[in-house]
Amino acid sequence: MAILKMKKIREMNGKEMGDKLRELRLELSKERAASEIGTVKNPGRIRELRKTIARIETALGGAEKK
Repeated sequence: MAILKMKKIREMNGKEMGDKLRELRLELSKERAASEIGTVKNPGRIRELRKTIARIETALGGAEKK
């Protein structure tokens, strides 16, 4: 899963953003579980996922105000 930039996120509609948000949250929970066990392949991935989730949440918040 590639990290999404705001330009790509703004091109999505609300349903696509919601679906992507659920997918990223699931992936984040899997990565966190793997980190508890100690079998993380890419430790920076958790940070990237958190930032992408925040970007989508920000875009969704801005879309609701319009």
